Amino acid sequence: MPTLEIFWPRFVDGYARANRQKPNGVAAKETIGRVHLIPILGTTRLDAITTEDVQQLKRRLEHRSAKTVNNVLTVLNVLLNKAVEWNVIDRVPCSIRLLPIAKSAARFHDFDEYERLVAAAQATEPLAHLVVLLGGEAGLRCGEMMALQWCDVDLTKRQLCVERSDWKGHVTVPKSGRLRYVPLTGWLATALRACRHLRGARVLCAEDGSPLTQRAVQGLVRRAARRANLRQVGVHVLRHTFCSHLSMRGAPVRAIQELAGHQELGTTQRYMHLSPAAIERAIRLLDQRSAIRGLGDGLETARPTAENERK
Repeated sequence: MPTLEIFWPRFVDGYARANRQKPNGVAAKETIGRVHLIPILGTTRLDAITTEDVQQLKRRLEHRSAKTVNNVLTVLNVLLNKAVEWNVIDRVPCSIRLLPIAKSAARFHDFDEYERLVAAAQATEPLAHLVVLLGGEAGLRCGEMMALQWCDVDLTKRQLCVERSDWKGHVTVPKSGRLRYVPLTGWLATALRACRHLRGARVLCAEDGSPLTQRAVQGLVRRAARRANLRQVGVHVLRHTFCSHLSMRGAPVRAIQELAGHQELGTTQRYMHLSPAAIERAIRLLDQRSAIRGLGDGLETARPTAENERK
């Protein structure tokens, strides 16, 4: 019966790599094993991991966020289930319960802050301006920006095709696992035309044609945010801004899901509380119900009168 440490390489190769998980997903599992699971449970046999061991694992990780703890527990749970599937153990020997996580509101720039950021990025340099607009006007993730190629940009049809993502030089499909098309706004179309170059296939690249790194892209946004005197910085805040502004302007939830490339509708619904138009339309449905009820009451009142006339 192998210990967790002995079984770990078999799990990573036979499950994560064999199923062609994304490089960042494989790297995350390797980190969880090296930093959390192996130091705590590495010498324990798989069939001897108890529910109390799991609780002690949670206790040892109390200084970590609930999300990090749940990621560790999820990997342990998958590992034990794979051990059952591969006939290494007869059953999962313990109970694994995740920690409750309160859903937090996504950080985003309001309309005024966003316009200040766009203006500051434009004053900083054209590449910073383009990065801000790819996030705020098209909702691209950082890796999707980095992997975007000129063949994905159709300025005639005014749309982007988002079909790849870059993580530390590994180009894969986007997070959702499928491509999506995003129409270009006027701001973004103008910025793309202004930044058109022949240095390489990538839209975002250095002067020598080499692709921009994640650190470089984040640095462009950070400098523009400082210039705009904004505290909330980061490429992903721009993506939240894109979804939030669509919701605040009354875009349907399904449209936002499609444009943002969310795999689950629940992810998109985090932004729907920002839509005053949707809330207003919902309340108006109650007014319609009241009107129908009033019409029904009038019909009931009129019916005895008609019977009295026949008598």
